[in-house]
Amino acid sequence: MDWIDLAVILAALAVGGILTLPALARAPLWRAALTPLASIIGSGFLVLGPILAISYGRWAPLAMAALCVAAYALGGAVRANIARRAAGPRTRAEEALDRAASWVLAFAYIISVAYYLGLFGAFALERTGIASDISQRGLTTAVFLVILVTGWTKGFAALERMEQVAVSLKLAVIGGLLAGMATVFATASGPASPGLTDAPASVTGWAALSLAFGLIVTVQGFETSRYLGAEYDPATRNRSMRLAQIVSTAIYMGYVLLLTALFDPSHMSMSETAIIALMDQIAPSLPLLLILAALVAQFSAAVADTGGAGGLLAELTSDRIAPRTGYALLAAFGIALTWSADIYAIIAYASRAFALYYALQCAIAARGHWTEARLPALWYSALSLTALAMALFGTPVEGG
Repeated sequence: MDWIDLAVILAALAVGGILTLPALARAPLWRAALTPLASIIGSGFLVLGPILAISYGRWAPLAMAALCVAAYALGGAVRANIARRAAGPRTRAEEALDRAASWVLAFAYIISVAYYLGLFGAFALERTGIASDISQRGLTTAVFLVILVTGWTKGFAALERMEQVAVSLKLAVIGGLLAGMATVFATASGPASPGLTDAPASVTGWAALSLAFGLIVTVQGFETSRYLGAEYDPATRNRSMRLAQIVSTAIYMGYVLLLTALFDPSHMSMSETAIIALMDQIAPSLPLLLILAALVAQFSAAVADTGGAGGLLAELTSDRIAPRTGYALLAAFGIALTWSADIYAIIAYASRAFALYYALQCAIAARGHWTEARLPALWYSALSLTALAMALFGTPVEGG
């Protein structure tokens, strides 16, 4: 074991140890932040770095910052709606928009499960020697069926307990990854001479903007705080959402800055598991740790969104569609999507669905503030139109 591997493992153990401290594990704010943080990190960390580096070149950190700022602004609308909902009755227009948003979110969950399990299939087979489109899609289909059978027969209570383990493992591995990359950067012994890349962007103008629109799902997940009302009060949910977004922004920015400092985008491949080959050049321990974290995190996220979609469909139809029927519909749609689209197309579909959800959330916030504070209402209206543009014009990565 070389000393970079040692730095990776020690950092991962340190982060994991901190996350298991009883004082932190029991803190209501941190526990409330775990759900949105797990969703945000699970949504994009594995695939986003190479996509941004290859597509935006020297501008990749700026693109990452723009995605994080956009997510925080959209999160502000969700937080405003949480506070207003707690303050008292809302208008009929707000309630109608909220119901429409819930339908859109249920559909977005269905697409996101296909995204999570598509990544699961890719990472599970990465080092087996049998990875191919057919084998990955076959494994993804099998996991869809496992989740369906589990939800149909026993429910997800046991599997949902994986969430805290999954997020702790993922954050520990990310801590090790960042420590390894930072160590290589500091000692100038990496695969390339440290220093931010000067590579030009491979997409520019409208193509660059529409691609960013199609990547919004990679910073999505903060909205889950909106649905934790049975466990936490509105103030805690809003504070925990902010905390989750701040922590995830710090992680994403550190990751993309180090990635673009250590690797030449021209040597990267546009594949969902490209990060594995890159991290193999940092430390031999990282690929296995990343694969383990990916499998746990993607499966846990898929279970959570399957349960969320089933519950939403039951609520929206007054139980005419039972949760387990919702699971079956999700599995059928997800399997069809798995066999008809590649992972980059699914990312774009999920981004557009979540962008439409955020457009509706912003519209709710605009309507709620219209008679009380006109300036915030105009801000949320502009955000709603921006999110609607994301939903209409988001495009997938080319060359995946």
